[in-house]
Amino acid sequence: MEEFRRSYERLCPAPQDSVVRRLRESARACLDLAALGLSLETCGALGRLLPGPAPFAQLSLGDCGLSEEGVKLLLHGLCSNTTVKTLDLKGNNLRTVGAEALGKLLSQNKSIRSLVLEWNNLGVWEEAFSFFCQGLAANSVLQRLDLRNNQIDHQGAAELAMALKQNITLQELDLRWNNIGLLGGRALLNCLHSNRTLRRLELAGNNVPSDILKAVEQAMNHNQDRQTILNESQNRTYILSREILSLKDEKTKQFLDLMDTIDKQKEEIARSGRMSAARVSQMQEALDEQHSMVNSLKAKLQMTEAALVLSEQKVRSLGELLDAAKQEQASMAERHFAELQQQKQEAADREGKLLRELSAASDKNLLLKKQVDELEKKCRVQQDQLFQVKQDMTNTTAELKLRAAQAEERLEMEKKRFKQNLEDMESLRLKEVDRITQNIEANERSMQDRIQRLETIRIALEEELSRAKATALAERGQAEEELLKARSQARLEEQQKLEHIEEKLRLMTESRDEAQNCCLKQKQLVTEAQGKATQLSLQADGLRRRLEELQQELNSKEEEKVLEVNKVKVELQEQIGHLQAERTAQEGLKEKISALERQLKALSSTHREALLDKESEISVLQEKLRVREADMARMREEEAQRASFLQNAIMAYVQRSSLGTCTSKK
Repeated sequence: MEEFRRSYERLCPAPQDSVVRRLRESARACLDLAALGLSLETCGALGRLLPGPAPFAQLSLGDCGLSEEGVKLLLHGLCSNTTVKTLDLKGNNLRTVGAEALGKLLSQNKSIRSLVLEWNNLGVWEEAFSFFCQGLAANSVLQRLDLRNNQIDHQGAAELAMALKQNITLQELDLRWNNIGLLGGRALLNCLHSNRTLRRLELAGNNVPSDILKAVEQAMNHNQDRQTILNESQNRTYILSREILSLKDEKTKQFLDLMDTIDKQKEEIARSGRMSAARVSQMQEALDEQHSMVNSLKAKLQMTEAALVLSEQKVRSLGELLDAAKQEQASMAERHFAELQQQKQEAADREGKLLRELSAASDKNLLLKKQVDELEKKCRVQQDQLFQVKQDMTNTTAELKLRAAQAEERLEMEKKRFKQNLEDMESLRLKEVDRITQNIEANERSMQDRIQRLETIRIALEEELSRAKATALAERGQAEEELLKARSQARLEEQQKLEHIEEKLRLMTESRDEAQNCCLKQKQLVTEAQGKATQLSLQADGLRRRLEELQQELNSKEEEKVLEVNKVKVELQEQIGHLQAERTAQEGLKEKISALERQLKALSSTHREALLDKESEISVLQEKLRVREADMARMREEEAQRASFLQNAIMAYVQRSSLGTCTSKK
């Protein structure tokens, strides 16, 4: 709930203290905002937070004085909510928009089980209430609906009856204290013939006849009995299904046990048959072996001689193959060693280059920091200069005001001396002097405003410099040099402007002195005073024109400054982009280096595995040679034994034959 409160304070532009307090005090399973008077902004924030899972299952918004737009926002958020199961909206004067939003909520929401709409005006507008009834008909989750005191007439009751015919989940409906009447009661009674799930329907205070109320009660009792019977049958079916499943499991176990015993008996019979067949075959093989032994002894004498020759040839060929394999292994090892050394040298060269680039980048960063410090010092110096310029301006304005006061005093003295004929000329002169003073003050104000603008521009430039410091701390020496050039040009232009302004102020003071001289000369001759007054007016016009030209020049120069600053910003952004591209290239090089190192490791591992495989093959071949040599030695021994047996047999045969010949001669 704490996260919900924080998100509400973040999304709501003007969070209500009472709502925040309730969010802190409310329990985890219930959000109670009843009787708080929610604003439209609060409704919008809650509407954004309600979609999806919420940290509560009950939402109470009774007697909140919700507006139509607020209700629309809240219910739109609840359409896709998945955790709120009870919703209380009593006493909010819901009408057309509220009824339509509730219909949309009922047709889209899949979690709300209980909905309280007591003390509203949903039945005032038939079209909106029909939309609400359509949503109720499409709903498949709602179980309890409270519609007390909603001004529902017989037409609204008919719409509700049509919705109840299609709804199959609603169990409790409270319609007390409405205007249903006889026709609405009949419509609701007729719908109960097709609705078998509604178990409680309250119709008190609706001018419904008692017989219809009794029929409704009977229908409700019938539905309740049917529901109890259905629940009992469902419980019984559940119990029977569990028993059937248990019996099936037992039968399957017994069947599997029988199959196991049968399989075991079959295996034992097969084993006994195999054993007997094996014994018979062994006896036959023993007989065959005894017959074949005599034949094999004769054949082995011939085969051994051929085998000796072949084994000698194979030994020679195997020796040659071993020599060739050893040479190939040596050459492969030398090649791999050379490749590894080359790759290591390349990797070392690349690492050296990268380290050099990193050292250069660090040096550039230090230079940039030094340049930034110099810029800050220069900015401070400029601030001091501007402060001095302001003081000079204040001094000049004070002097001008004093001189103007002196000129006015002298003019008043001249007014007293002159006669009535000169009063008109003096009044004109005074008006012109006032105009000149006003123009001077306006010029001073405009100059102060321009100085303030220049200060604001300077402050903005300083802020931009600080941002550029934070964003572009890497390689921007060229950009800062260009900034220094632009700053120097701007400072020169500002100094030139200040010098021009000072010169113009001097000219103004000189013109003021000339005007004073002209006023003194007017004492002598009226004609000369008139001529000088016309000259002063012409000079004032020229000064005004000059001031306007100066203003235009200042504006043009300010625009040029803005354009130059924008150009510098664009160039800085381009250079920052180049720097970022270089960074990405460096990162790509690092990744390539890591990939090459991995490849080197993989190649080394593969070479090691290949060498190990070759060594294992060599060991296998050596073992084979040893086995062959042992076989050759054994064969030689057997042949020697057989030869000795043959010699003994031949000798015995010769002796027997000699004995036989001797006996035959006797």
